Amino acid sequence: MQAVPHTRSCFVCGESNPIGFKLRLETDGHVVQTRLVPRSEHTGFKLAVHGGLVSTLLDEVMAWACALQTRRFAYCAELTVRFLLPVRPNVEIIARGELLANRRDKLFEAKSEIQDLHGTRLATATGKYLPVQKAELSEMATDLIGDASFWLESGK
Repeated sequence: MQAVPHTRSCFVCGESNPIGFKLRLETDGHVVQTRLVPRSEHTGFKLAVHGGLVSTLLDEVMAWACALQTRRFAYCAELTVRFLLPVRPNVEIIARGELLANRRDKLFEAKSEIQDLHGTRLATATGKYLPVQKAELSEMATDLIGDASFWLESGK
C-alpha cells in the first residue's frame, strides 16, 4: 500500500484541522483505505457514531478513489448510504473506497464500505462525483501535502 496525499484543512485528512479526524489514507492503486478509532465525541446516540460522520468517511474514501484513478479531483454530487450496524466509538474500523465507472470524465461513480476488524460490514455507500474544473486546481493544490504535480500536469 502507498500513502495518499492529504491536506491541511480537510475535516477527514487535514493535519491542521483541530476538530478533524486527521486520517492518513493509503492505496494499492485501485482501492483507497484508512483506519479510524472513532472517539466518544463522534457519537450521535451514546453508543453509535453519528451517521453524518460515518457518511463523511465513506465520501472521503470514494472521492480519493476517484481522484487517484481518474487524475481528477471531484466533488460529491450524490451520496447514498446504507447503515447496516452501528459504528461504535472506541472500536477500530476500516473504510475502503473504489471507483466503479468513469463516464467520459464528466461523472465518476464509486462505492465504499466500513468494516470492523472482524470483516463485518457496518455501512456501505455509493456516490456520484463531478470533476473539479481546471481553473480551481491551482488553488486546491495549495492545500495539499504531498506531490500535487500529478493533478496539475494531467492537463485535465
